[in-house]
Amino acid sequence: MNEAAQTLDGWYSLHLLYNVDWPSLRLLEEEELNTLVSELKGFLERQEEVHQKNEGSYSFYNITGQKADLILWMLRPTIDELNTLELEFNKLQISDFLIPSYSYVSIVELSNYLAKDSGEDPYQNEFVRKRLYPEVPKSKYICFYPMDKRRQGDDNWYMLDMEKRRELMRSHSMIGRSYAGKVRQFITGSIGLDEYEWGVTLFSDDMLQFKKLIYEMRFDEVSARYGDFGDFFVGVHLPTDSLSAFFR
Repeated sequence: MNEAAQTLDGWYSLHLLYNVDWPSLRLLEEEELNTLVSELKGFLERQEEVHQKNEGSYSFYNITGQKADLILWMLRPTIDELNTLELEFNKLQISDFLIPSYSYVSIVELSNYLAKDSGEDPYQNEFVRKRLYPEVPKSKYICFYPMDKRRQGDDNWYMLDMEKRRELMRSHSMIGRSYAGKVRQFITGSIGLDEYEWGVTLFSDDMLQFKKLIYEMRFDEVSARYGDFGDFFVGVHLPTDSLSAFFR
């Protein structure tokens, strides 16, 4: 049996995606619509308060294309808190006009492929803590996609020994590092929690950087031989002060 990679695990992660029932929403009187939007603003403002205290984080974006209209990403220390938040969101009046289109459950993680054993508790390392308990940026654009490592014939990631996987991941990570300052990347592990094995969430102020980064990575062996990808969801930041205009 090959050596399994060990992970450091941080906040629990929940991506929720919705389509808006625009025909039904258009039937509302202006006062009713204002009430719905005000309640949603209150929910998001509470998420911002938690974000500012570094007790969790979130993002809210308008998805481009017909796979969804909205994506809400929430991070919390426990899955119980995410369950409570999802229930709270479902009880908002606006949820009567939101049609669930996709969801993804995972945990922010760091693997030991590139880690150096310093003998210290990694959870006390400030750099590691910022990766495991991140402050999600308010960048203009988001890109989210799930992915697997392939397990087919000779292209079976899990049949490679640890040293080979370390070598491949070292090369793969160098591509991501070359986009530092252009793209923020968050990896969440979902083996045993959802259909795919990992979720990747990217943020940037230039959507073109998503295309450039992912295209370049496709030529790296980790992706070319061992990567299988789900749907890609991209969108534009939706700040609370734009909600009224969005839903009108």
